[in-house]
Amino acid sequence: MRLLLNQLIRSTRWLGLAVLLTIVVARGDAQQHSGAASPVDPRVGLKAGLRDAGQAARGMELVASLPKPEGFFDPKAPAGDAVPPERDSAAAVDDPDQAAVSLLRARPPAQAPFLLSFANSDLAFQRDNLWLGNYHGLNAYNIENVRKPRLEVSVVCPGGQGDVSVYGNLLFMSVEQRLGRVDCGTEGVAAPVSTERFRGIRIFDISNLGKPKQIAAVQTCRGSHTHTLVTDPRDKTNLYVYASGTGFARSSAELAECSALPPNEDPNTAFFSIDVIQVPLAAPQSARVVNRPRIFADAKTGAVAGLNRGGNQGPGTQTSSETNQCHDITAFSEIGLAAGACAGNGLLLDISDPAHPVRIDEVSDRNFAYWHSATFNADGSKVIFTDEWGGGTRPRCRATDRPTWGADAIFDIVDRKLRFASYYKMPAPQTEQENCVAHNGSLIPVPGRDIMVQAWYQGGVSVFDFTDSARPIEIAFFDRGPVDPARLVIGGYWSTYWYNGAIYGSEIIRGLDIFRLIPTEHLSRNEIDAANEVHLDALNVQTQRRITWPATAVVARAYLDQLGRTHAIPPERTTAVTSTLARIDHVGSRRDRHAATAVAQADALTAQLEQDARATSAQDRARLRSLAALIESRAARLR
Repeated sequence: MRLLLNQLIRSTRWLGLAVLLTIVVARGDAQQHSGAASPVDPRVGLKAGLRDAGQAARGMELVASLPKPEGFFDPKAPAGDAVPPERDSAAAVDDPDQAAVSLLRARPPAQAPFLLSFANSDLAFQRDNLWLGNYHGLNAYNIENVRKPRLEVSVVCPGGQGDVSVYGNLLFMSVEQRLGRVDCGTEGVAAPVSTERFRGIRIFDISNLGKPKQIAAVQTCRGSHTHTLVTDPRDKTNLYVYASGTGFARSSAELAECSALPPNEDPNTAFFSIDVIQVPLAAPQSARVVNRPRIFADAKTGAVAGLNRGGNQGPGTQTSSETNQCHDITAFSEIGLAAGACAGNGLLLDISDPAHPVRIDEVSDRNFAYWHSATFNADGSKVIFTDEWGGGTRPRCRATDRPTWGADAIFDIVDRKLRFASYYKMPAPQTEQENCVAHNGSLIPVPGRDIMVQAWYQGGVSVFDFTDSARPIEIAFFDRGPVDPARLVIGGYWSTYWYNGAIYGSEIIRGLDIFRLIPTEHLSRNEIDAANEVHLDALNVQTQRRITWPATAVVARAYLDQLGRTHAIPPERTTAVTSTLARIDHVGSRRDRHAATAVAQADALTAQLEQDARATSAQDRARLRSLAALIESRAARLR
């Protein structure tokens, strides 16, 4: 959710009423990526309501739901204000945030009201704790029992957007709005220039979870709308933060190194760069900006404004945004790459030197208004970019909206270049009263498949498989009816992320939701259990890590289910795999008289699986080889 939100609505608020929910569970075939839902899609026509909205679900179940705690809602106006109507027909395709940014750059307001005072934003996880950002501060929950989460601590610290990340005993928080204060005060800052104003990255010490303590506040010229933690495998003493600011640039009178002038008037403009912050882990209070790389520069001339200049892209296309900022950057340090969703372009960055990221490829798309976020698949061979058409404040999933607008674009990464494969958009049409567009999601670590869970604001939650990058398909969903039956009110899911066996949803107005996946014809019990074999000590979704699966029987069964689903393995091979694993497990050690026989059986089977792999599709070839490697790993102790 970008800057325009703060000019569109006054706040999101909560009414603390416990009401029984209407639940509809759907069954049937998954919807394809064409954007057309079946006539019986249960997401269509759900009852509206703040706390009693109708629900529809397939392949997942809601297991817990918590409203916002006191101090993070306004009980006098539970559902917030309606979004003003769009100015004209052109606004339907214009990127509204770019217009807002241009206006602010020309004439920043003396003091913009804090219009999203209580909106929930992004999520971060560490051990049994969940951190939920909010425009008014943050809340921490204990999630040891996913069916009974409990609030641990609330921190009032306004400033928007409130995106959070955790690393060890440190918590990082993005602040972009003009009313943010260094001291976390709620009174705002009225003066146009003030040393009390804070826009940038806050750093908290959370070694005492019950009493987070701010230990650093790194000021930046455009504030921090989002941020990304980046590690350097060769440097264990420092952590890096990529801060992405999307707001106007403050004046040099407030922060000396800032310039709000365009690049043709000042080559040191605060636009057309990101901020790289170095955090010495032994002294995080000394964190500072160490670089403002010009990752949008023209590769030949060096001109800092070298990518998409924004504007009309021709008949039947989106009006795109100028690439003078990144909205989100996702780092995958283990492969030395980052993907930047940067307004008018999607970028691929070399981050082998985290302090000096280098652009190695860029793409544009005439169907995209605003490149918003990015997600790699598990091995870094694909990346999904999202388009936040309408800035997250508008209904962009109606039956009349194009399935390629406000959608995901899936790219394969080939020789460190981005190659377009397809689009995906949540397929159930939504109403005029539901803001809906592609937003934040994460991978679900099912071995042998690329699966993502994604938030679509009031479009709900969509789980889709993009193993075949050219043919993504929805396999599960959850949705509620509109917040309000007659007005467009900003609500729905900001982020939905998988973490250690559950899916967590940050609901802008309603609070925190927790889901479990349930088996369907598209996702087996074995596949769900195999994903649950992955245990993370922490999760910051914009900081991706390589996923590995243990060589367990349940992971093997997940591969077998997938190979059976695509008819890539004969029944006798499935039987052979099951019996071979059982024999290996039955043998106690290499000294056992049956060890040699078990090893020979495993070797013969892996050779047969390799032969099968040569005669099948690329996806099934990878599964067969992973299955063979798992069997070899299980047999290794007997050699």
